[in-house]
Amino acid sequence: MEWLRSALLPPQGSAFAGEIDFVYMFILWLSIVLFVGIVGAELYFVWRYRYVPGRPTPHQTHNTKLEIIWSVLPLLLCVGLFFWGIDGYMKFAVAPGDAMEVQVTAKKWLWQFEYPDGTRTVNEVHLPADKPVHFVMTSEDVLHDFYVPDMRVKRDVIPNRYSEIWFTPTALGEHVSTCAEYCGKGHSDMHAKVFVETKEKYEEWMATGGDEWMKHTPEEWGKIQYEQKGCATCHSLDGAKSKGPSWKGIWGKMEKLQGGKTVLVDEAYVRESMLQPQAKVVEGFEPVMPTFQGLLRENEIRGLVAFIKSLK
Repeated sequence: MEWLRSALLPPQGSAFAGEIDFVYMFILWLSIVLFVGIVGAELYFVWRYRYVPGRPTPHQTHNTKLEIIWSVLPLLLCVGLFFWGIDGYMKFAVAPGDAMEVQVTAKKWLWQFEYPDGTRTVNEVHLPADKPVHFVMTSEDVLHDFYVPDMRVKRDVIPNRYSEIWFTPTALGEHVSTCAEYCGKGHSDMHAKVFVETKEKYEEWMATGGDEWMKHTPEEWGKIQYEQKGCATCHSLDGAKSKGPSWKGIWGKMEKLQGGKTVLVDEAYVRESMLQPQAKVVEGFEPVMPTFQGLLRENEIRGLVAFIKSLK
């Protein structure tokens, strides 16, 4: 019944996805068989012992053997499922010692990933195939939930506490993670891309950040960063007010800051606002923007500057 599994479940992207799917499909088919058997028996009895004028009423009696069977068998079945489940939970609760550790920070409304060498990314994470990866997660504000359907992992991300998941990615390509816990206005936009790559391609990405930016104009690359880095959750492109100033027509303007000073919106100001957002806060807005220091490569900053400049 592989067709049914494929229709009901996402593609298998991790080493233990197959085992989890097997348990799921077993419980599904067990439920179907029991449902059909129980409801079928009920319908048969309703028809078999329906009221018919003149038919004598069946003699009702107590059947100890039957009651023991229908009590003990479901109990044994539930106990078996419990130990099957706890065995899987124990195997997947503790990451292997050789797993690559990635620090995950959730915040409204983006995912930040930090690699062992200090490299940080926003809303995308690159992983080598066939190597265990261990995510250590926390939240900077409210309750979030890190969910990667293809990898069959899902865990709450809690403020002031660490939670963990691990898996061994096996399916090369792009996968999607999302927040599965309602966390506010930008919840539905809180997605991240999970790229599973060969060892060679992963090492190349760690060294260079990839060459995708070379395939786009600066303005196009900036728009991609606007969408991927979570800028869209706070900065509109149509003049609408949000948590941060709209980017529409902002280039070259004199912005009034908290405290009464003004600043020209140019390359220096935009760059400073990305890396040190609390240095100059625009009047009428709260200082809620997180720093992107270490999260943006130089080509990404230049792209964002070019994109903002193009929004006349």
